[in-house]
Order: sequence, then structure tokens, then C-alpha cells
Amino acid sequence: MAVIESTISPGSDAYKNNRDGMLALIARMRALEERTRAASAAARDRFHKRGQLLPRERVALVLDPGAPFIEISTLAGYRFDVPDPDKSVPGGGLIAGIGFVAGIRCMVSANDAGIDAGALQPYGLDKTLRVQELALENKLPYVQLVESAGANLLRYRVEDFVRGGNIFRNLARLSAAGLPVVTVTHGSSTAGGAYQTGLSDYIIMVRGRTRAFLAGPPLLKAATGEIATEEELGGAEMHTSISGLGDYLAEDDRDALRIARDIMANLEWDRPVRGEASHRPPRHDPEELLSIMPMDHKRPVDMRQVIARIIDDSDFVEFGANYGPATVCGQARVEGQAIGIITNNGPLDPDGANKATHFIQVCCQSRMPLLYLNNTTGYMVGKAYEEAGMIKHGSKMIQAVTSATVPQITIYCGASFGAGNYGMCGRGFHPRFCFSWPNAKTAVMGGEQAAETMAIVTEAAATRRGKPIEKEKLDAMKAQIIGVFDGQMDVFSTSARVLDDGVIDPRDTRAILSEVLAICREAETRVPQRMQFSVARP
Repeated sequence: MAVIESTISPGSDAYKNNRDGMLALIARMRALEERTRAASAAARDRFHKRGQLLPRERVALVLDPGAPFIEISTLAGYRFDVPDPDKSVPGGGLIAGIGFVAGIRCMVSANDAGIDAGALQPYGLDKTLRVQELALENKLPYVQLVESAGANLLRYRVEDFVRGGNIFRNLARLSAAGLPVVTVTHGSSTAGGAYQTGLSDYIIMVRGRTRAFLAGPPLLKAATGEIATEEELGGAEMHTSISGLGDYLAEDDRDALRIARDIMANLEWDRPVRGEASHRPPRHDPEELLSIMPMDHKRPVDMRQVIARIIDDSDFVEFGANYGPATVCGQARVEGQAIGIITNNGPLDPDGANKATHFIQVCCQSRMPLLYLNNTTGYMVGKAYEEAGMIKHGSKMIQAVTSATVPQITIYCGASFGAGNYGMCGRGFHPRFCFSWPNAKTAVMGGEQAAETMAIVTEAAATRRGKPIEKEKLDAMKAQIIGVFDGQMDVFSTSARVLDDGVIDPRDTRAILSEVLAICREAETRVPQRMQFSVARP
């Protein structure tokens, strides 16, 4: 046993400042999430008047009560709908997450029709594609609750139309992989969105509310001169009795969700069985995770103190502790589940990169999932480090991350700068799951370093041309660069762009890790029956 001892000083000013800073960031995150819920709930009277449930009410009813639910990308699209941070409504127009339906772990996706009638919001496409990717990678059935006005034509971009085809391709891929797609079409599913319904294995429609057609009455009349009502064109009764698109006719939203749960309950599917807990909790209070990370990413941190508060019994078997010591590698368990951990107590140097590469290889050999706790300003630079093979060893580490054969999970805990982001399995390297703490920073480099670099280049260019250097212009350029970098590196910017799977409270890290490790383990052992055709419909 190698227990990590606590070095936290709860009475220190640094402890209190870190805690206050983290709590303020968590409060900001929760306020944004609540703003989205409130914006959707504002449509309650309208929904209830027409006999409908609000989108979050639908999600709550389809999920098993009291079971874990990991909501994905709650900050997606923040400040891209409107630039005003006090008015922006994040979420991308979609509620999505991994939970349980009739005992089966699955991905649940619901259009937030309480906001702009469910029209796709900025970065809603990216969020949808990521949600589908997670379902495919983790072999999860896909339950979607559809009611959407489709794309916002006032924000039309041809690239969104072309990339949007991936939504329908992924639905076909899910079905082809033997992962059931169960769809409740609560309301509108029109034009291209009709294929969101059509490309499903089980389709439930709601009497008097479902609308699924390629062209609505106005477009139909304009294009062909034909006159038809919405119900005649694409109502639930027509589709379940004439076209055959719908499989089940529900009387209302509650009935539709009951049918969806019945479908899931009757699937031949492995249901996770939770045994009695035989593991020990961390020896140190997870509440102290609020105080470990400084708000200034330049200040050093011993990441072992983070590890000690998320692993079983704070028991960590460190790998190569005396070699490349700024890079920390080791094995532990999270609620009884084995995991290899890689983190940073400083920049990655040649020895640290070499050690990490070796550790990744041994974890792959023993089929042990890997957790990357990002806290690095990147790979070391300088003559001595170049001579020591920084590029070569850093490249080998990046190759090992890319080629790893086990699930990789990334959590941005602090800084994740430069190629260190790549070596530590950043979002571009497709970790199975990727979350951020509220204080995390992600960038090619710090804003001040970027500004100083460009100032040196600009000064050198002016000297070569024999022109004087205007200090005022140079200072203005540096300030602009710092503003651009600082404005994009925090989690409220990166998560808005769906560059992670969501921002989490540090205190929830262990619980979320336990769930995603279980998801990964179940995916490794599940072999869904592959279907002969891309879609299971007759």
C-alpha cells in the first residue's frame, strides 16, 4: 500500500483564496445552466395548455428515477447565440446525457423545444454529433425525444447543412451496429429533420401533435399547388395507419414515454448489476479539491493531492517516481475499478515524456483504462532540451496516446497548453470522455507569451527594414493578442465550442469517473448483434 499523505493547509490564505475562486466559477457555471432551464420552463403554460410536457419533464419521465445521469455539454453555444454574456442561453438547443431507461444504460437526447421551438442553436450540431459519437464508441442504445423547428434559416450556413448529414449517417450507423434507436416524435419533425424520425428502429408518435413531412403545407402549395392540412400530410394517425412510418400511436407525451420505456424493457440487453461496495473511499476529504488548484495557472501544484482525493483509500502505486519526476504516473482504483493515471507537476521534459510513453504501453498491455489529469504548460523548450531529444520523446508520447488500445479519459484540471495538450490526450486525440474543471485553461500558449513572441518578431522585422519601432503600436498589438488569447482559453469559451463533454464540479470527479469507467468496461465486453442492413426497419 502506498497511501498519499495530505499536504493541504486548510487554514492558509492560499487555501481560502483557491476555494473562493473555484466556488465563484462553479456558481457562474450553475447560473448559466439554470438560465437555460428557466428559458425552457418559461414555455410551461404554452406546453401544458396544448397537453404537452416540457422537454426536461420528458427526459425526467423516460429516465429511471434515482439512477445516475451524466448530462453532456451544458455550456454548448454560450455567447454564440448572442454575444452578451448576460443574455446568452447555452446548451445548443439540446438536452443530452447518459442515463438508464428500464435498467439499460443508454444515451438520451431531447430537443429543447421550449427554446425557439427546438430550432438548432449555435454549436447544437457539434453537440449532437458528439453525443452520437459517444453512443457509438460506448455501444449505447440511443433514445431521442424529437420536437424541432429544424435549422434556423436566418442563421443558415451551407457548411452546417453539409455537416448536418452526419446526424443521419450516425443514426444509420447506430442501427447497423446493433444499437437500437428509439424515437418519440413529440411534435414537429420536418424537411431534413423528418429523417431523424425515419432513421430509427422504433418510432412512437403522439396523436394530434406529431408532424413529420418533407414539405409542410405552405411549401407544398408553393411547389406543387396541392393543398393539404398538417394532419393529412404528416400526422400521427396517418403515419401509423397509412404510410407505416410510425410504429406506435400514443395518446399524449406521457403515454409515448411509457411506450418508449416498455420498448427498452423488452430488449434483450445486458443490464448492469451493481454489487456491494468493497472499496474504501479516499482518506482525504474530496471537499478539499476546491482548494488545491490556484486560479493562476503559473503557480505550482502537486497533483498527487488531487489524485489522493479521487481514488480508493488514497492508495496510489507510483510508476518511475524518481525518473522524470515532474510527470506523475501510477496505478490506482476508483470504486474498485483499476485505472492508470498520468498527470503533471510542471512542463513535460524528455524523461517525463519517455516515462509516460512506457506507462501507456504497460497499461495497454494489461487492458487498464487511462486517466489524464491535465496540468501542464507544455513540452520544455531550450537548447538543452532540444539536445536531449524533446521532439523525439514528445513525438513518441503522442504516438503512444494516439495508438493506445484502452479507453482514455481526460480531465482538464489546470493548464493544458501547447503540444502538452496533445501529449496529454486533449480533445483532438479523441479521448473516450473529456471533462473540464471550472478553472481549466486551454490554449496553444499563454496570452502573454504569444504577445511577447509577436513583439519580438515585429521588432526584428522593423530592424531588418531599417524602420523605427513605434512603441504605442507595439503595445496595442500586444494588448490585442493577450485579449484574443485570454478570451478563448477559459472553460466558458472552450466548452461553449464543445471542446469537452462538459464542465464538472471538482467534488463530483470521483462519481463521474466511476460512471464513465463502468460505461467503458461495459462497452469493452458488449458485442451487439450487427444487422445486415444499415437500418432495422422493414
